Amino acid sequence: MADLAGHVVVITGGETGIGRATVELLAEQGATLVIGGVLPEEGEATVTAVRSTGGKAEFVLTDVREREQVEALIEGAVARHGKIDALINNAAVFDGFVNVLETTDGLWEQIMNVNLRGPFYASRAAIPHMLKAGKGKIINTSSIGGIAGYADGPAYTASKHGLIGFTKQLGCEYASRGIAVNAVCPGAIETNVRGNSAKLLGEHAPASMGGAGSDNSWLERVVPANRKGKPSEIAELIAFLVSDKASYINGQAFVIDGGWTAK
Repeated sequence: MADLAGHVVVITGGETGIGRATVELLAEQGATLVIGGVLPEEGEATVTAVRSTGGKAEFVLTDVREREQVEALIEGAVARHGKIDALINNAAVFDGFVNVLETTDGLWEQIMNVNLRGPFYASRAAIPHMLKAGKGKIINTSSIGGIAGYADGPAYTASKHGLIGFTKQLGCEYASRGIAVNAVCPGAIETNVRGNSAKLLGEHAPASMGGAGSDNSWLERVVPANRKGKPSEIAELIAFLVSDKASYINGQAFVIDGGWTAK
């Protein structure tokens, strides 16, 4: 297990799903977590769970679409803890599989604002502190929708492709100065991404957001593992990339999908 004692990690979208699993694992490994998100009840529940086991975590209400809030998240973390060792851009919203003809201007803009603008704001705010320290890690949560079309809607797919491009560019630009930037690309994972997306998108959420359903038989046709992944499995990969064991890994997008993209 990686030893992250003394590490300060900022994570957006750390209240539920992959984000919460990552928070809990990194806290277990000794890191101090600063969680930015828009779900205060879930965020505080995550903090309580971490603290109950002796971990260190705090929640800061943060809408990644708002530059001032993202900058306050980063600057506040540095002010309270003296540094930022890693940034995990995990906050994201889903577009409900709607096709391009059903994608409204509002839906497109909101998907891009959360999935691309948020990581841009956070990375731009965190990098100066990492440069000052001479080291740092940035991990972006993309998707298999970031490497191929599959069944996702165009807004989500474009945003996740863009996030991988953003990852590669930052990795090339800052590797020589001690900052490693990578992305993880989950496949079908057991999370409430649709429900959380509908909350955040509000009036822009398409009707297809209404209920994800419980029939997972389609996975048998597309995923060799015949199941959805667990948030904890994605968290393990993120934790490795945060650790010093991944010191020579940079500018990469790691697929973790049970073999979906191998078919």
